[in-house]
Amino acid sequence: MTIFKVAVLPRPEAEYQAAVVAGGGEVASLGPLVSGLIWTDSQEVAALAEILRAHEQIRWVQLPFAGVDNFRSVFDEVNSRKRAITFTSAKGAYREPVAEHALMLALALARALPERLSASTWGRKFAATLFDSNVLIVGGGGIAEELVRLLTPFRPEISVVRREAREMIGVTRVSSLDDLDQLLTTADFVFSTSALTEETRGLFNNRRFGLMKTSAYFINIARGAIVNTADLEAALRNNLIAGAGIDVTDPEPLPDGHSLWEAPNLIITPHTADTPEMCVELLSKRIVENVRRILAGEALEGEVNLKLGY
Repeated sequence: MTIFKVAVLPRPEAEYQAAVVAGGGEVASLGPLVSGLIWTDSQEVAALAEILRAHEQIRWVQLPFAGVDNFRSVFDEVNSRKRAITFTSAKGAYREPVAEHALMLALALARALPERLSASTWGRKFAATLFDSNVLIVGGGGIAEELVRLLTPFRPEISVVRREAREMIGVTRVSSLDDLDQLLTTADFVFSTSALTEETRGLFNNRRFGLMKTSAYFINIARGAIVNTADLEAALRNNLIAGAGIDVTDPEPLPDGHSLWEAPNLIITPHTADTPEMCVELLSKRIVENVRRILAGEALEGEVNLKLGY
């Protein structure tokens, strides 16, 4: 019988240790017989790199979040040394709560909640609707797929921009980044759900906000650096777009006193689309499944493409 020893570091969370056992593995202290690693901290990049240098036998690393841009230096080192390590992320594991949060932001903006929550008078009668709208989703992963499912009752026409232009259920059109500018001109709601890469860094800037309809809403639940913060603020202050809802910022956390806090028609949530309470349960399920798959010789869920960085 194959014994698959897995270490849980740098914080040995009991829930993740239990998940390893539930998947058929054995939790162990870091040593020469450990071939799997559950990494529980997205910031301790240098520590992970040092462990991988010291333990050549490690063949699998499960990372804690869907976004793995912090670990790019680790991926580059593994590639340069031609190490046979499979990294898996949580991509797709948090799809339901994150898509739910994106939908909430869109509905709140459409119903003018930023304005109404600060009102002290009856005010204007205004609202937009998701029903029969034109929706553009930039990013075609698990969050996008779940968002499409949640949007379906609103009967929108949905376009998705993604790296690989393959068919998606419930989507009218799937395109590459080459078509982004054209699609922005007709969208009523623009959702950013993509990974942060060199290609997507600063993707939404002054020029692209200028392409959008002045009645359009922008929602970002991906990574803050996908958006040029100063350009987003300018777009809101100059009425280039109708409003924005963001769960991520650049910098993050957004400092107290930052001018973006005062931008009009903006909802900022503090990266709470998936809270720690949600993540622990969902990542545990991912760990159970991936340990089981390793023992069964099956392809893993959430495998990271080291060259692409996500």
